[in-house]
Amino acid sequence: EANQELGKLTTKNNILGFGSPRPGIIAVRFNASFKKGGMGRSAVPLPFGLGQSEKAEGRGTMVGQVKASVDANTGKVLEVSVFRDLGYGRSFNMKVPK
Repeated sequence: EANQELGKLTTKNNILGFGSPRPGIIAVRFNASFKKGGMGRSAVPLPFGLGQSEKAEGRGTMVGQVKASVDANTGKVLEVSVFRDLGYGRSFNMKVPK
């Protein structure tokens, strides 16, 4: 369900913050890039008529803010939410196995 909604996780970028808002729980926020599909290649012509660039320009990539809660004693992930478009889009709550 997460792959269909968000795409595949391609990179995790910056850890934005962490802390312990509740006893025994560690909370972490970080940015991550997800890609649903597409080649991600630019169609920018190269100079002197040498064809087109093969440089990836990030098409089809969505950067979201991931918020996770982890049990400090066991390291088990308790909750994960992904906020699309760096928190300005809708959120997706991932199902975490119990």
